[in-house]
Amino acid sequence: MRLATLRDGSKDGRLVIVSPDGLHYSPAPARTMQLALEQWQSIAPDLWADTKFEEPLDVSALSAPLPRAWQWLDGSAFQSHGDLMCQVLGMDPIETTVPLMYQGVSDTFYGPLDDVKFPDESLGIDFEGEFGVIVDAVPMGATAAQAMHHIKLIVQINDWSLRALAGPEMKTGFGWVQAKPPCTMAPFAITPDELGANWRNGRVCLDLNVAWNGAHFGSANGEPMGHGFHELVAHAARTRDLVPGTVIGSGTVSNANFREVGSSCIAERRGIEVIDLGEAKTSFMKFGDSVRMEGVDAQGRAPFGTIAQRVVRG
Repeated sequence: MRLATLRDGSKDGRLVIVSPDGLHYSPAPARTMQLALEQWQSIAPDLWADTKFEEPLDVSALSAPLPRAWQWLDGSAFQSHGDLMCQVLGMDPIETTVPLMYQGVSDTFYGPLDDVKFPDESLGIDFEGEFGVIVDAVPMGATAAQAMHHIKLIVQINDWSLRALAGPEMKTGFGWVQAKPPCTMAPFAITPDELGANWRNGRVCLDLNVAWNGAHFGSANGEPMGHGFHELVAHAARTRDLVPGTVIGSGTVSNANFREVGSSCIAERRGIEVIDLGEAKTSFMKFGDSVRMEGVDAQGRAPFGTIAQRVVRG
């Protein structure tokens, strides 16, 4: 099942169920995504009931599936990305066996086709392609096995970053604030069964195709996460309950064979250049630049739909 949110002038929009071909929709039994997640057990039968998809779907009328959330927690679950970022930031590798995670902006998620405003090109504007999950109520202390049952929806995310601010903020020891503006979600939030065999061990086993200004940039696969999403959820819930609508990200999708498959963010490419050439050559984004992201299966199907955005002056 695929869910989307139509803009209707309200802050949370109108939740709809999307037809299998992505061309039509039907109103959902809950008005908003947040309400659906809070009432998931009671409305789930209605979500999966036989639905007549009679209304044509205009993707340009969609916001993020969850336009604002109570909590956004982003991991860094791909080892190859972490190693390359240490090269870029001039930091020693983080030695830990537990998942890396930070808490970011959750009061806004950009829609899949929204222009994104930034104040200054010199801040190092970067896209970051990743996958994420949305949970219902997760009790404190839930195990990874228990957490798997609380993953209700999977999403595709562009986690915008300002790289000129990231390094200095990390070195303070307090984490990111200015370096991490709001993220973007692809138009469709999907239930795990929608991925079929491509949902394995709590991982989205799809290629994430990324294009920058129309040129192919990367097609890293989501399977090589060091920690699956169920483990990320359990980590986040170790000392707190997670409220319905909590969004948890994978971190930038990255593969060890990055020279073959490319990257999901500019900073990673710059890290590769530091290793191969002794210095970074690729610049960050400029005003007017565009980025496009699609998670695709072996048949070329994009279950989350497409993120296609421009960077503009704020």
